[in-house]
Amino acid sequence: MVDATVVVTGDERVAFAPQLSDAPDINTLMPGASVRDMRSSAGQDYRIFIWQPDSDKSRGPLPVVYLLDGNGLFPIAAAALALQSRRAERTGVSPAIIVGIGYPTMNWIDAKRRTFDYTPPVHRDRLAPRPGNRAWDETGGADAFLDFFANDLVPALSAELAIDRDRTALFGHSFGGLLALYALLTRPQIVRSYIAASPSIWFAPDELKNRLKSFVAPVQPRRRLLITVGSLEQGELSSSDADADDYGSWIRRNRMVDNAREFAAAVTADAGASLEVSFREFEDENHASVVPAAVSAALRFALASL
Repeated sequence: MVDATVVVTGDERVAFAPQLSDAPDINTLMPGASVRDMRSSAGQDYRIFIWQPDSDKSRGPLPVVYLLDGNGLFPIAAAALALQSRRAERTGVSPAIIVGIGYPTMNWIDAKRRTFDYTPPVHRDRLAPRPGNRAWDETGGADAFLDFFANDLVPALSAELAIDRDRTALFGHSFGGLLALYALLTRPQIVRSYIAASPSIWFAPDELKNRLKSFVAPVQPRRRLLITVGSLEQGELSSSDADADDYGSWIRRNRMVDNAREFAAAVTADAGASLEVSFREFEDENHASVVPAAVSAALRFALASL
């Protein structure tokens, strides 16, 4: 298990809290797991969930899969990895470390903070309207979050864990999937594989297109991208949806399936020579039900023998 520590990054001190006073010992619920809080060098608090395989069965540096929305996705991913990596020769999923990046809350997600952390900077005049004309929470914090990820979290974990730097992955769903795409296009060096599940491309389509025009992937090791989406995440757009203010029309205007498929094709055309791109559509799955399938596919993609 990872002991509590304090890691110095630049002029700041980034501290792991050893145990949460308001939470049960997660190891009693999920063997191999631990949870602690971390304050970024910018003063933001995060909750970090870690699962490690049995040390008696693992040797040498291990791959790492980083999960956004860690509060909700960590239990799903850790359980899936624990089961599948027991028979790596049959499943193709090798033993690895799961790191869930969440927030100090007992809720599954923190909608306000994830809206800020996972969205690229878009001028408020260009933000897509929300159903009911509801105001957006603060947006545009993707660069600050990626600073925390690259400059605080990864060095802190690397100081404690034996990590295979050539086999790291970042997984995000919805706004998290948007962040995974933005991270690939702006900081392709931070992990090896990027998995964007049901990415909310509709939020910043122009930002992603512009970034893709100048994108250059590192040559070695070759970067990898998996985009997934559920077939029921969109529906058929009709003329009556153009100005409608209901949630269903909003979902259809967002073109989740079409955007995911089109972006996968675009990035393949523009960067396919230096980037391994895969796309997968899950039949009969909606934006919520697709999550377990997307997580399982992500593990096989990120942890297969390369």
